[in-house]
Amino acid sequence: MAALLYRLGAFAHRRRRSVLVAWLGVLIAVGGVAAVAGGAYQDNFTIPGSGAQATLDTVGEVFPASSGVTAQVVFVAPEGHTIAEQSGAVQRAMAAAKEAPQVDGVVDPATAKIVSPDGRTALGQVLYQEKKADLEDGTLPALEAALQPARDAGMRVEVGGSAYGDTVGEGNHLTEVLGLVVALAVLLITFTSLAAAGMPLLTALLGVGVTAAGLTVVAGVTSLPPTAPTLAIMLGLAVGIDYALFIVARHRSQLAGGMTVAASTARSIGTAGSAVVFAGLTVIIALAGLTVVGIPFLTAMGLSAAAAVLVGMLVAITLLPAVLGFAGERMRPRAGSRAARREEHADDRPGAGTRWARLVTRHPLITTVAVVVVLGIMAVPAAGLRLSLTDNGSAPQGSTQREAYDLTAAAFGPGFNGPLLVLADLNETGADPAGLATAIGAVDGVAVATAPQLSADGRYALIQVIPSTGPQDVATERVVQDIRDVGGAGVGVTGQTAIGIDISERLADSLVPFASVVVGLAVLLLMVAFRSLVVPVKAALGFLLSIGATLGAVVAVFQWGWLADVIGVARTGPVISFMPIILMAVLFGLAMDYEVFLVSRMHEEYAHTRDPLSSVVNGFRDSSRVVGAAALIMISVFAGFVPGGNATLKPIAFALAVGVLVDAFLVRMTLVPAVLAMAGRGAWWLPRWLDRILPNLDLEGARLAAPVPDAEDERAVMV
Repeated sequence: MAALLYRLGAFAHRRRRSVLVAWLGVLIAVGGVAAVAGGAYQDNFTIPGSGAQATLDTVGEVFPASSGVTAQVVFVAPEGHTIAEQSGAVQRAMAAAKEAPQVDGVVDPATAKIVSPDGRTALGQVLYQEKKADLEDGTLPALEAALQPARDAGMRVEVGGSAYGDTVGEGNHLTEVLGLVVALAVLLITFTSLAAAGMPLLTALLGVGVTAAGLTVVAGVTSLPPTAPTLAIMLGLAVGIDYALFIVARHRSQLAGGMTVAASTARSIGTAGSAVVFAGLTVIIALAGLTVVGIPFLTAMGLSAAAAVLVGMLVAITLLPAVLGFAGERMRPRAGSRAARREEHADDRPGAGTRWARLVTRHPLITTVAVVVVLGIMAVPAAGLRLSLTDNGSAPQGSTQREAYDLTAAAFGPGFNGPLLVLADLNETGADPAGLATAIGAVDGVAVATAPQLSADGRYALIQVIPSTGPQDVATERVVQDIRDVGGAGVGVTGQTAIGIDISERLADSLVPFASVVVGLAVLLLMVAFRSLVVPVKAALGFLLSIGATLGAVVAVFQWGWLADVIGVARTGPVISFMPIILMAVLFGLAMDYEVFLVSRMHEEYAHTRDPLSSVVNGFRDSSRVVGAAALIMISVFAGFVPGGNATLKPIAFALAVGVLVDAFLVRMTLVPAVLAMAGRGAWWLPRWLDRILPNLDLEGARLAAPVPDAEDERAVMV
């Protein structure tokens, strides 16, 4: 692989103008198509094959008026007045709502008789036949405006229900920009050169632009959730900067050693570029593996993020060498400069990397035990991890859907925010509809079970059930299961709450198999890369420690409320269902990224010196600065999406930031050198029979000979 990438880097450097024009052409072309034919992002939480989804599909066929989303209108009379006194204003508001776009019908509070015990709060319903993804952009704002007659009468009016959802919104872009500023600062400190620091950022931004435009085009063809492009941009920006950082760092190191620009560019793509491709493909495989879970919105998120990583990887190994060619000698550290002395190891005093490596390898067993204990303690809260989909209770404070959610829970009980639909096939159950409704109403945890509504042919009965507890409460999960048990065959439970429960259960059941596949893949890939048994086993166990510690931190913040106010958590409670599996997929690739860059330098040193301890220290010295900078950039980019992120994105961004922090600094830069120091020569041992059957990826470019002396001849002799 190194030889192939070497030739690619040489070609991109030689034809740099053509490569740059090609990438700019791609950006303009994809952006133009996105402007003309791009679509809007839409939430579409479905789970094919689940009981709740199958029941909802049947409801859509038999009771079309009940198959779409519902907007729940909360009317609150002024202090000292009642809904009865304001009935005229309520009726006028509901009549106006009936004429709003896409509305199929309304249920007036007087008809439904849903009025709070104190008479001040009432609920009305606005019915749509469409799913949430099919509502037009102006539909909900038009509904809110139509309710103005009630506000003019002095009433408070808020709107929520399943028609609203956890949308990405504008967010706090200031914090995202601040994350980029921090990334640029880290690059400046790392390279002490504005040209070298700006290059990874500029190439990453171009890659993100291509990705964002491409996903907009895809949204015009198929449904993509709003979180998909945000996750893709966040991840694409982070890996794009990091991949370029590794290559630029290798390039400057080689230039400091006297190599020509052309030869160094090609060799950087052949060596550091090999690790980039290895790490990038690892992330892509893990993210694409999310498709096996069988949940469409998770598939869309995984493939979108995988596309972002692919574009970032391609930019790093094609556009970056072209840009390095344009930069030319400006990338070479000046003779006698701090950067040049560092690359040439000319300083008498050991650097921070050397001192840290000596510290953690002086007593490697103590270091190993200390790291494991710390990460184990961090992982303790993960035992209480609860998963759920977000609802309007997680919406930002002050939004109309959040206000409607809180007012409904306070006046009628939390269950009114998550009603269930029970569909009975009377031909199959043979039950009396009224008797079935009575039996369901007697289930522990059911507050209300409405009278059954019969289908036109009399075969189906539809019963609305209001639990006593909220949509994210554990007790509600038991209510759903108990209703299914009481009804038996032919009775299904659906609604947004039931679908959310089924999605959470499927994702929870997928965690262990997915983690097993990811860990197995890590062991296999690293065994091929480093011809070792210790390196892959240690890396896989370290990855599991990182995941456990990260999930523990997520539980402490998002469920227990530690520092919740600091990062703007609107409500503590269960974590978004797909966060753990996305964390595993993304962090796996990033962990392998850091593992490869650190251990490859150690392996190079060992191949030259055969001294296991000095190879760990010297290899860490040569790679730790860049890996540490890459990790800080990742953390700053991910953390920039936390304060302004919605309830879906916030825990994902937080988990990725904490995960990189833990994995890079505690596992890869502390645990790894300690374990390799303990293992000694055994760290690089592989049975001969296994060595013969495994392919050789040559990530370190061992097959590349010294470059030819002509600066404009990008060819090299392959060993």
